[in-house]
Amino acid sequence: MNPDNDLRTLIAAPHPDEAPLPPTAVLADGVRLLRGVPYADVPGARPLELDLWLPEPRPGRSPAPLVLFVHGGAWRRGRREDMGYRMRRWEPGPFARIAAAGLAVASVDYRLSGEALFPAPLEDLRSALRWLVRRSPELATDPERVVVWGESAGGHLSALLALSPGAPRLKGAVAWYAPSDLTRQGPGSPEALLLGAPPADVPDLARQASPEAQVRPGAPPFLLAHGEDDSMVACDHSRRLAARLGEVGTAVELWTLPGADHVWHGLSDAQVDDVFTRTLRWIRQRTG
Repeated sequence: MNPDNDLRTLIAAPHPDEAPLPPTAVLADGVRLLRGVPYADVPGARPLELDLWLPEPRPGRSPAPLVLFVHGGAWRRGRREDMGYRMRRWEPGPFARIAAAGLAVASVDYRLSGEALFPAPLEDLRSALRWLVRRSPELATDPERVVVWGESAGGHLSALLALSPGAPRLKGAVAWYAPSDLTRQGPGSPEALLLGAPPADVPDLARQASPEAQVRPGAPPFLLAHGEDDSMVACDHSRRLAARLGEVGTAVELWTLPGADHVWHGLSDAQVDDVFTRTLRWIRQRTG
C-alpha cells in the first residue's frame, strides 16, 4: 500500500458514526449538554456539528423523545444555538427548558447558501437524522419519537424534511414563520442565493425547494405558527401550506398571531413565552 495512504488513514479524524461523544456538562435541573458533536463529514466542507441537550437520566426511564431543531437566518447565516432573538436572554435558555421537560434536543448546523446550494442543507438534515437514529442507544433517545422544529429558513427546511418521501417517519413537524413557496422571488433574494439562480430561471428546482409544492399524503402532523403582520415572510405562506396539507388529509394546526412581525417582533414577552409553551405542549402530545 502507498505509505502516503497509510498516513492519511492514520491521521484522519474518526468518522462521526463511530467517533466518541464529547464530554458532558451538567446544567440546572440535571440537563446534560454535549456541544460540537460531529454528525457528518462532507468532503471539501467544514465538519457539520450539532449540540445535544439531554434530560436528566433516571433509572427505569424510557428513552427520551427527540426534537431536531433547525435555526433560521435566510439560509445565509445563523447559529445552531439560536432559536431567535426574542429568546436569546432566557435563563434557562429554550433548549434547556425543552430538555428539563423531558425531551432531548439536537440543534444542528447545516451548510449555508454561501457554502453550498440547495438541496445541500436538506441533505444535511437527513444526515443529522440518520446519525441521531444510529447513535440513539448511547444518547438514550427514542428514534421512533422524533419531531423536527425550525424557525424561518429553518422552518422551511423542517417542513421539507417532513415531506421527504425517503425520510424516516417523524411524529410531527413545527414551522415558525417559514416560507413555503420559493418560486416567486427575484434575483438577489435569499431564495435566489439558496438556489443559485433566480427562481424563474430554475423553476423545477424552485418547486423542489417549496414545501407547498411537495405536499403529499402520509406526511406527519404539522404545526404552523406565523405572525399576521410578518413583513419578511408573509403569513400567507403558512396559510397556503396549511390549506395544501389539509387537502391531502394531513393533520395540521395553524396559529396566526395578530400584531406579530417576523421572529415574533411586536409580541410581549409573555406572548412569546406562551407561543413557546404551547408549541412544546403540541410536541409532547405527539411524542408522549
